[in-house]
Amino acid sequence: MLAKALEASQLVSLFYFKKLPNGLLDKTKVTCTICKAEFRYHRSNSSLCYHLRAKHPAESTSTGPCQSTPQDYGARGRITKQVSEKLTNSLVVWIAKNCRPVCIVEDDGLREVIRAASGDVCYNLPSRETIVSRLHTLYEDQRAQRSSKLVQVRNVALTGDHWTSVNNDNYLGVTAHFIDNDWTLQSFALTVSKTEERQCAEACAEHFLSVANEWKIKDKLTTFGTDSARNMVAAARLLPFEHMPCTAHILQRTITVSLNDSEFERVLAKCRKVVGHFKQSPANAQELKEQQVAHGHKTEPLVRDVPARWSSTLEMIKRIQRNKSVLTTILAQQNSMVTMLTDQELDMLQKLEELLEPCRYVTELLGGKQYVSCSVVLPALCYLFRVMELSDDDPVYVLRFKKVFTTDLGQRRDSTNLTWLKIATALDPRFKDLKCLSKDERREVWASVHDLVMAETHAHQPSAQTTEEPSPKKRKISICLLGTSDSDSEEEEDSIDRCLDRYKAEPKIDIEECPLQWWLKREGAHARLAPIACKYLSTPATTVPCERLFSLSGHIIQKRSASFTFFIFVVAFCFVRQFESSKSLKGNIGLPLSFRFSLSAFAVVVIFIVIINDVGVFILLVNRKKSFFLFLLTIIRFRYSAVITDFLR
Repeated sequence: MLAKALEASQLVSLFYFKKLPNGLLDKTKVTCTICKAEFRYHRSNSSLCYHLRAKHPAESTSTGPCQSTPQDYGARGRITKQVSEKLTNSLVVWIAKNCRPVCIVEDDGLREVIRAASGDVCYNLPSRETIVSRLHTLYEDQRAQRSSKLVQVRNVALTGDHWTSVNNDNYLGVTAHFIDNDWTLQSFALTVSKTEERQCAEACAEHFLSVANEWKIKDKLTTFGTDSARNMVAAARLLPFEHMPCTAHILQRTITVSLNDSEFERVLAKCRKVVGHFKQSPANAQELKEQQVAHGHKTEPLVRDVPARWSSTLEMIKRIQRNKSVLTTILAQQNSMVTMLTDQELDMLQKLEELLEPCRYVTELLGGKQYVSCSVVLPALCYLFRVMELSDDDPVYVLRFKKVFTTDLGQRRDSTNLTWLKIATALDPRFKDLKCLSKDERREVWASVHDLVMAETHAHQPSAQTTEEPSPKKRKISICLLGTSDSDSEEEEDSIDRCLDRYKAEPKIDIEECPLQWWLKREGAHARLAPIACKYLSTPATTVPCERLFSLSGHIIQKRSASFTFFIFVVAFCFVRQFESSKSLKGNIGLPLSFRFSLSAFAVVVIFIVIINDVGVFILLVNRKKSFFLFLLTIIRFRYSAVITDFLR
């Protein structure tokens, strides 16, 4: 009874585990907080209770530091199978969600972190095979969930794009977009797959059709969004869906054309020289940081623009403008061949920033995937046309930029799917007044909506044909009633007109409000228009959601792994693993060390042959230049050390 009393009231605070130099706790040894005596701990408290009774009988319960105690270890100990399973599933989700390499489960540091967190010093991470198997299971589960969502909807919009990795491999990405029954915009990836064929129009169209057939949504597809590449536009013509060109790419091309045909290009070229002066020299970059601190500016590097992203040009301009005093001071002290921009050139940069800032706002507005964007395209383009209107106060170079911009953007606007964009704008309660269109265009849009409602009404009416042959009497009655079909049609026309008038009479909502929530609340009042709105508002305005897949894929396919050819990977990881896996087939009898070494040497030789791409040259080097051959093997040893280490394991 005394031992139990001591165990319950005193051992928790009078003994603690010994801490190792690496910060972990040695759960086999405990130390007395009073006399610092050290004892071996084997999950039994008898010796500890005896020590308290013999050496510290008068000591009362202390409130020492909150550390792990024998009772903590007794309560925690080895983690249960259920907890271990939960940890494994969490690792799988982490690897999949954050794009971590599967080999991270072989990281000793991660294992020690989980051991310290769980208190189980014997915990081992799951094997790579287990993680891969769970990843496949997770993929199938997610695929089943997304398939069930696609089954429940009537209309689906797709965006697709191709991407080339640093290893010159081509990948196809496709995303799906739809509005569910709760009027929530859903968006997710359908595939990111490697393709081997050339990216001709026919091959692209075939790939997209195969994805639609694989997910069984071909009959539900409404629009297909792509960039403005010629092969993608040609592929869209071959598909039986409405094509939706990416508005972000349209702006990209318009801004590029406008900049190339303006006086701004000369100033931008000088900016690139200034940025390169600091980007290519670590000493200059360090001096830039020091001067930024001295001037009380935010420490930030300069940015060099990229031709494929006009937004990088805007960011380069902004950073040079924010650090113009710092750059002027540094370049004056260095007496460098690179000179700082003059006041006139800085004023031109300020004008260009004012011109590009509205374009940045529109691009970010249209690039979202969690809110309706298709209906915002025409109002956003109308806003840009107003911003680019000519003014008497504009310098000549600004007037030229605006003229080229408005002319090019107008031509590209006319080449988009204007019919779809106009209807989507009319069915958005934020822009249903259609002020971005002329009066004639407004009448045409509402006439198109009228026809859509008529077609939707006829599509849901029961078929007039029946399986049974009508009796002669009923046939005579039906013939007599044919004369009333015109009046029925007129009544239906009036009903549709009243439906549109009720929608037009609704007050506009604020631009910051969600149009889908508006439709959710008024779906019953506008039952005829609701299915059409659900169809047209689900289309994204850009292919940015699809391109985000490739931004993420770029972190997965690193240059380090892409530098190995596919054949080297096969030799390094498949050929040798095939022999090592035979150990399980032989009752865990390992291969002889000499055989494993010979196999590893053979694999290194194959790698070398692949590198020089000539077996004859390889044999010649072995016979006549052995020292040179050994030197090259040393190079391989350092360049492919990770692979060779894996061989020797």
